[in-house]
Amino acid sequence: MAEQKKVNDLDVEQLHGAIDGVREDPESGKYQFRAHNEWVSGAHCRSNISDFRAAGEEGTHEHTHVLEGDEPAGLLGTDRGPNATEALLHALAACLNTSFIYHAANQGVFVEELKIEVEGDVDLGGFLGTDEAIPSNFQQIRVKFIVKADAPEEKIRELCEYAQKRSPVFNSVTRPIPVDVSLESERVTVGAHAH
Repeated sequence: MAEQKKVNDLDVEQLHGAIDGVREDPESGKYQFRAHNEWVSGAHCRSNISDFRAAGEEGTHEHTHVLEGDEPAGLLGTDRGPNATEALLHALAACLNTSFIYHAANQGVFVEELKIEVEGDVDLGGFLGTDEAIPSNFQQIRVKFIVKADAPEEKIRELCEYAQKRSPVFNSVTRPIPVDVSLESERVTVGAHAH
């Protein structure tokens, strides 16, 4: 049995098959990802990532992924997880990382090392509502790719740019996207849930 060719620990035959499959049937590339979040206490909340929709079919992960969200003590939290802005930076770095690795593999570029350093600046005056002129979003995000690969710098730069072009999270952060918000509420007696 012939050994399957792998580039960056990805089966390139399967990767090419996935690309061809979506090219031939665009509906097969349509996914809906979900997060189920619940408040725990104080600044601590928890998201379960368990199900998704792929090409019109419901799917589940092999394991439920649990992501904790909290704040450091200086922001009244108990530090049981990264805060939401840090989680967004992680999501951005992870998506750029995956985009770079997949497209490098697709082009036959072997990556020895890929690190992505991400920093984001936030003014809490926007979040806390102390100054309406301060936006409650990142004022700036800086991304630094650190790459060792068997390709000339021009190719690595091209892959870095391509990762930005193809990363769903990068594009969600850098371009406005519609967010539909709905509410289901239930009135409870004050003090009924005191901890």
